[in-house]
Amino acid sequence: MFTYTANPARVVFGSGTLAVVPDEVRRLEAGRVLLVAGKSAAQAADRTAEALGPLLAARFGEPTMHTPVEVTERALALVAEHSADCVVAIGGGSATGLAKALALRTDLPQIIVPTTYAGSEMTPVVGQTENGRKTTQSSPKVLPEVVVYDVDLTLGLPVPTSLTSGVNAMAHAVEALYSAQANPIVDQFALEAIRLLAAALPRIAADPSDADARTDALRAAWLAGSCLGSVGMGLHHKLCHTLGGSFGLPHAETHTIVLPHAMAYNAPNAADAMRRIAEALGAPDAPTAMFDLIAGLPVPRSLAEIGLAEGDLAKAAELAAAAPYPNPRELTRDGIEDLLRHAWSGTRPDPAEGTPPDLRGLTQEVVDSFASTPDPRLRELLSELVRTLHSYVVRTDLTQEEWEYAIGFLTRTGQISSDTRQEFILLSDILGVSSVVDVLTNSRTPDTTPSAVLGPFYVEGPPETEQGADLAEGLPGTPLWTDVQVTEPDGTPVPDATVDVWQSNEDGFYDVQLPDVDGPVLRARFRTDAEGRLRFWTIVPSAYPIPDDGPVGGMLTATERHPFRAPHVHFMIAKPGYRTLVTQLFVRGGDYLDSDTVFGVKDGLIVDFAEQTGPAPDGREPWRRLDFTFRVSPGTHHDQV
Repeated sequence: MFTYTANPARVVFGSGTLAVVPDEVRRLEAGRVLLVAGKSAAQAADRTAEALGPLLAARFGEPTMHTPVEVTERALALVAEHSADCVVAIGGGSATGLAKALALRTDLPQIIVPTTYAGSEMTPVVGQTENGRKTTQSSPKVLPEVVVYDVDLTLGLPVPTSLTSGVNAMAHAVEALYSAQANPIVDQFALEAIRLLAAALPRIAADPSDADARTDALRAAWLAGSCLGSVGMGLHHKLCHTLGGSFGLPHAETHTIVLPHAMAYNAPNAADAMRRIAEALGAPDAPTAMFDLIAGLPVPRSLAEIGLAEGDLAKAAELAAAAPYPNPRELTRDGIEDLLRHAWSGTRPDPAEGTPPDLRGLTQEVVDSFASTPDPRLRELLSELVRTLHSYVVRTDLTQEEWEYAIGFLTRTGQISSDTRQEFILLSDILGVSSVVDVLTNSRTPDTTPSAVLGPFYVEGPPETEQGADLAEGLPGTPLWTDVQVTEPDGTPVPDATVDVWQSNEDGFYDVQLPDVDGPVLRARFRTDAEGRLRFWTIVPSAYPIPDDGPVGGMLTATERHPFRAPHVHFMIAKPGYRTLVTQLFVRGGDYLDSDTVFGVKDGLIVDFAEQTGPAPDGREPWRRLDFTFRVSPGTHHDQV
C-alpha cells in the first residue's frame, strides 16, 4: 500500500511560453499584477511587463536569497499600496520564494516562471529567514496556481548557475527515493530526473546553447520539484538550510557540495535507494558517482571554497542535529560533523564495501574507439551495443564461467545454422527481439496491415507459380482456398506485386526440414493481377514446435518454456515504390495464440479460416476459405527491406 498526493498546479512547458503569461493572468480572473523579478531576469520581466499592459499594477525588483522576512514586508507594502490581486514571479529560487511568502500572508494566486532548475515552484513549501535562522513550513496556500516553463529563458542562464541549480534539483530526487513517504509514483519521477540531469548537465557545461540539453534539464527540474512537493526530505536538505540560513552560504552551491556526502552518510541505511540511483547514474556506487559527476563540472567542490570557516563546522553540526526529523540513518552530532568536514575539504567519499570496480572509463574507451567510423549510424549502433553489453555484465556480475558458456552457446548457434536453418533468427525470435524490431518498424506505418516476424525458414527465390495453383500438391490436410487482395491504405489495388507464401505441413514441418522432400513444397512466389488479387489452394496450417534440437531448444528446455508456434501462413509482399510487408495470418481459434513461443501473434492478424458447407467448385470436401486484404504503404527504396 502507498499514498500519493498530486499537488494541484497548471503547467505550461515549451519554448517561447513566456508569451502566455497575460492569458494565464486573465484565466485566473486577475487584473492587478505584482511582477517580481531580480536583475538576472530583468529582460524577461521587461518583456512580460510590456505584454501585460494595463494588467500590470507594480514591479518589485529585489527578491533575495533565503527570503529574508524584511524583504517580504517591503513587497507586502507594495501589494497593499497597489491593491495587487496576483503575483507573477520570474527568476530562480529567490523570486519564487518571495512569491510564496506573499501568498502565505495574502493568499494571492501565483504564476511562476522559473529561469533555473531549483524546482521549488512545484512545492507547497516556503522557506524564510529571520534573525539569522532559516525555517521552512508547508501550506497549500503557497503552491503556485500556474507554472510556466520556458526553455528559451534558460539558454542565457550562466553556466555556473545552471549547473548548481541542476544539482540542487537532483538533490530533491535523491532524497525523495529514501523519504519516509516514498512511493512508486514519486520514485519514477525521481529516477527519470536523475537520469536526465546526469546526462544534461555535462552537455550544458560543454555547450550552454544546447537546446535539447536545456529542455531535458528543465523537464527534470519539473519532475524533481514534484518530488520535493510530494514527499518529505531528509538530512541533505536540513543541512543545506542550516548552512544557508545561519552562515549565509549560497543556496545552490551548498546543495551541490553537500549532496554526495549526505548520500554517503545515509547509504548504509538506504541500500535499495542507492542501488537505483547508481543504476540511473550508470555507475556501481551512488555517492561516489554523484561526487565524480559534480567534480567533472566547473562548480565549487568544497564548503571552504564558498566561505564556510572550519571553526563553524561544530556549530553547524549542532544546529542540524538539534531538532529530530525523518532520515534513513540516525542523526548524531559527531556523524554530521564528520560529514561536514568531508564536505568542507571536498574529499571524495569512500565507495560502499563490496562495490564492484567502476568500469565507466573502460566503456568510454571502447566507445571512443569508434569515433572515426565514417557511417554515423554504424557508429551509433556499435556505441550503444557496447554500453548495453558492458552495463549487462556489471549489473548481473557476470562470471568468467558464465561468459565462457555464452561464447560456447553462440558458437554452437552459428555451427548449426545453414542455408535452410537460421538458428540466430530463432534465438532472436524466442528472446522477443525480432518482435520488438517488427513492432517498431510497423508502428511507422500504422494504416497498413500489421507486420510479423520473418522466421527462420524463409528461402530466397521460391518458384514462380501461376494463380490458382495448389501448393499442397496432394499432401494430407484440410484444403484451403485462399483469396487475398493487396491494396494501398485507401483501397487502391496494387497490381503486379510479388507475393511469397510459405507454411508448414500438417505435421508442423517446413519443406527445408524434411531431407526426403524433393524441391519446394508449400512454398511459392505469385504476382497479383490487375485488381491486386491473388488466389491459390493450400492446406490449413497446424501448430508446430520450432526446431528444439539445437542451442535455442536447449534454452527453452532450461527455462521450462514450450517450443510451439500458433498455426499460421507466411506472406511477404514487395513491389518497387512500396514498403515491403512481411507478415503472417493466424488461424482464429488455433492453439497457442496466447503463448506463441516467438511472441509473433497480433490481434489484427488473427483471421477466420472459414469452414465451408458443401463441396468446393472442384469437388473437394471438406474445405475452408481464407479471404483477406493486405494494405501496403507507398514508400521510398530506403523504406523497403
